[in-house]
Amino acid sequence: MEPQDAARATAVAIEQLGGAFMLDMSTYARGAELGYSGVDFYVLGRGGALGDTHADVVAAAFVFWNPDHVRSLWESGRAVQPPAEAAGEWVRLCGAWGEANLLDLDGLERLIELCAKVTDAASPSAAPLFAGWRALEGPSADRPKARAQYLLNGLRELRGALHGAAVLTSGLTGREAVGFRAAHMAPIFGWDPEALPDAADVEGRWKQAEAGTDVAFGLALSALDDGELADFVELVNALHAGWAAAKGA
Repeated sequence: MEPQDAARATAVAIEQLGGAFMLDMSTYARGAELGYSGVDFYVLGRGGALGDTHADVVAAAFVFWNPDHVRSLWESGRAVQPPAEAAGEWVRLCGAWGEANLLDLDGLERLIELCAKVTDAASPSAAPLFAGWRALEGPSADRPKARAQYLLNGLRELRGALHGAAVLTSGLTGREAVGFRAAHMAPIFGWDPEALPDAADVEGRWKQAEAGTDVAFGLALSALDDGELADFVELVNALHAGWAAAKGA
């Protein structure tokens, strides 16, 4: 299997499973306990991996978000906690979600090993949120489900950053990509749902961007040899399928 093929074969699993804790209501219940109003916890918790920086730096990394919306949420979040503390909460919630929701999987230790190998070898170029997340202290090896979830979110941040770059290179804006791929999320990202582009005008360029993402993420996966790639694809998708089945039930 070629790395680009492995990138394509694991795209859905990494996107959905890696970031699942960010959509879980328990995450925002904790945010409310801390004093956040809602999405500001997402922006400060996720963006806090970048450090105590200017809101425009966070907006630059949040490719698909309205920059004005990011600025507002970043500043309201900073009134609750320093970014580093919010990022620490994000790591703890990520690990806790993994322990509560990942199913027992034969080969989980192998998956952790492979995810770590990719994460450690990956270039941080064009992936600031990935680089920041990787630099945070993650769950220890004696908490395998928490560590697996932490590593999967790191890979999601890496693929997401590379996808953002590919989207812009294809001639799309973040708003156009959201309108085509996730129109229901437009208000959360700060876009007017009534002003989204016609999907027919975007589809070709979005497919081009998705193909470019597979190429770029494939470069990261080239840290694995053929046998490791096969194991990685099998285990990531098995973990995702088990979670999706349990969620559906």
